[in-house]
Amino acid sequence: MAKVELKQPIVEEIAASVKDADAVVLVNYLGINVAGDTALRKELREAGITYKVCKNTMMNFAFKGTEFEPLCAHLHGANAIAISKDDATAPSRIIKKHFKANPTIRLVGGIIEGKFYDDKQVEALADVPGREVLLGRLFGSMQSPVANFARVIKQVAEKDPAAAAAAAPAEEAAPAAEEAPAAE
Repeated sequence: MAKVELKQPIVEEIAASVKDADAVVLVNYLGINVAGDTALRKELREAGITYKVCKNTMMNFAFKGTEFEPLCAHLHGANAIAISKDDATAPSRIIKKHFKANPTIRLVGGIIEGKFYDDKQVEALADVPGREVLLGRLFGSMQSPVANFARVIKQVAEKDPAAAAAAAPAEEAAPAAEEAPAAE
């Protein structure tokens, strides 16, 4: 069997992994220690991210002719790919979190939701919170005005219950009084 035939399944596996991915981030892992690599892999796995160390030539063949082709220009040195099919910012966010413990690793670039980002842009995207955090903030901001209004009404009612009770029947009687003259 020729060497090309042996390498073809590897290329196909990489191509299948990146197909329909929200984010594919290229990582230079040179200089990372075993403990750091194990911690990084564990956290990526828990987040549902596929992390693979592949030969650059195999990734090059897998990326050619796809939307991931811009990564081919950055396939130099010891590279790995982090692939996420759910959260576009998760791979870069998790890898950037490990920069302090492993200062030799670095983000090389990535294709996120079909667009190429260089190393600086991928690091900037790492600062964007996850989808759940953003949804929580959105719902919190929508709930805040309603909650504040309810607190104010409650405070007014607690401060002077007699005035609040008197104001409610007076407001109901006012529209009825306006209707009476119109009927004459």
